[in-house]
Amino acid sequence: MSEILFDVLPVFILILIGWLIVRVGILAAPVGDALSEFVFKIAVPLLLFRTIAEADFQGASPFRLWIAYFSGVAITWTAGHLAATRLFGREERIGVLAGVSSAFANNVFIGLPLVGRTVGGDGMVALSILLAVHLPVMMVAGTVLMEHAERKRAGEHQRGIGLVLKQVGSNLVRNPLVLGLAAGMALHLTGLKMPLPIDNVVEQIADIAGPAALISLGMALRKYGISGNVGIASMTSVLKLLLLPASVWTASHLLDLSDEWTAALVLTSSVPTGVNAWLIANRFGVGHGLAASTITITTALGAISVSLWAYFLG
Repeated sequence: MSEILFDVLPVFILILIGWLIVRVGILAAPVGDALSEFVFKIAVPLLLFRTIAEADFQGASPFRLWIAYFSGVAITWTAGHLAATRLFGREERIGVLAGVSSAFANNVFIGLPLVGRTVGGDGMVALSILLAVHLPVMMVAGTVLMEHAERKRAGEHQRGIGLVLKQVGSNLVRNPLVLGLAAGMALHLTGLKMPLPIDNVVEQIADIAGPAALISLGMALRKYGISGNVGIASMTSVLKLLLLPASVWTASHLLDLSDEWTAALVLTSSVPTGVNAWLIANRFGVGHGLAASTITITTALGAISVSLWAYFLG
């Protein structure tokens, strides 16, 4: 267990360092926003590019991996939605936000450095394959369900699925993560090699992606906090930290994924809720408190839950 803690704790200590940097006034919160932009638009895309370009897929199909992860997402999202609407009596829009908050893991800012430290290269390949579709699937699902709930509440005709897909798709084709994955796959398929000086530069930037992502996340936590919704946010946090990884682990074993791929999927599903839940709430103007509270609670408890899942995985 001590070895696991040595792997997991540095991830959350870096988040704590980021939070303290802003809390004690060493740097202002906007500096963290700028660092987050650098991580999202440059460092992590280069990390994904390098991982996919150098990956050895060994003929493995990505479909079982996707099915295993998104089966867990579907179960957890449904549980969060039903608990919010049936148990807590909230409206359908809050139900959608509860589902998003329960099932949207922070795979980029926490999952990548965590899997890199604990599972290694094979785990990074599995996570890169997941990230190729994770953001599109989750954002399309969240947007479609939220628009359905809003228009149903207002008694308006629903916007066609084609228009929603077009809007989300236009955003995704400009997404730096998608571009990094696509470029890495192109290099992988062609068998081309980068010139050594360029490869060294890419490697150096990619190597700082994990620490920079964690520190920038910690600096951003000051904007969230816990504001009301403690009961429902506690429920979504339990679903996020326990039900989602448990469902992903079960599906991974039923589909006979390798130990490394199973470990990567379970560990990244056990990390705190991603900021995308708050972004969806902000876009539609509802559920800010629920999304923010879930992010804060899951981040505060994340070191414990991730360590327990790492111990469970052996």
